Amino acid sequence: MTSTFKPEMKILLANPRGFCAGVDRVIQIVERSLEKYGAPVYVRHEIVHNKYVVESLRTKGAVFVESLSEIPNDGQPVIFSAHGVPKRVPEEATKREMFFIDATCPLVSKVHKEAERHYAKGKQIILIGHAGHPEVEGTMGQLPQGAVLLVETAEDVGRLQVENPDNLAFCTQTTLSVDDTAGVVEVLKEKFPNIEGPHKEDICYATTNRQAAVKHIAEECDALIVIGAPNSSNSNRLVEVGKAYGCTKSMLVQRGIDIDFDWLNGVNVLGLTAGASAPDVLVEEVIDAIAQKYNVKVEIKSLVEENVVFNIPRILREAEAKAEIGAAE
Repeated sequence: MTSTFKPEMKILLANPRGFCAGVDRVIQIVERSLEKYGAPVYVRHEIVHNKYVVESLRTKGAVFVESLSEIPNDGQPVIFSAHGVPKRVPEEATKREMFFIDATCPLVSKVHKEAERHYAKGKQIILIGHAGHPEVEGTMGQLPQGAVLLVETAEDVGRLQVENPDNLAFCTQTTLSVDDTAGVVEVLKEKFPNIEGPHKEDICYATTNRQAAVKHIAEECDALIVIGAPNSSNSNRLVEVGKAYGCTKSMLVQRGIDIDFDWLNGVNVLGLTAGASAPDVLVEEVIDAIAQKYNVKVEIKSLVEENVVFNIPRILREAEAKAEIGAAE
């Protein structure tokens, strides 16, 4: 006779979690472009770092490419991802007379403008970020080669050689660890007392809030699961924050099927959150997968409520307005 006994599992569901305003906006841009212009709609790089989202948009007609050279001159829209792109990309698209829509997150665009403003004032710029991340490549690509120096750690700052230590400014990637970045900034200011920083912190509200929500629950948890992609910076930072704030057993999963149930042995209280590019449907999927093995009780632990919304580009807003008028008639 098969036993139906399930051990108890309390899940502390962190809030805020999952989609941020920038991710929600970029997905709307792709979906509405498909509605207005039909398939295919080309997207340079993964629109956000989440396989489920990318595959969902691909089934609707989005074609993902890494280079504009992969796109035929067929007049269909080209969308630049939320991470932002170097200036050479829209310049190349303009030369080829491509119709492109820039879906860069407004908070990433803010960092681009800051870097350009500092450069216009003649300052050398130091960018705190992860080498090879698309957002970092996009920010560095706003300015001529060599204008931006990249650092990731306090040790990198110690090795830094600059032209004029009294003529510097710094910016940061938007999806970094709040605590780690504060440490790097502190070392930067110690080494270069006259360095100029952003008027408002570059790390975005969503990254900050999701990390704070994990800090809020970490000590209560025996383990923490973060739903997100392996190449998602903000999701990986959530795992690190969980470990740093008392939940040493923290891991990243993409889907319910990825859960290691041996790893969950002995866990009575599980923390659960999702990175800014992970949809809530994956949170439900993970809870359902755990409920197959455990008698689950979910408790939502809310820290702050988010109400940030970013407008989609005017060309798509106008299209939607016309469609609504047409439907009303």
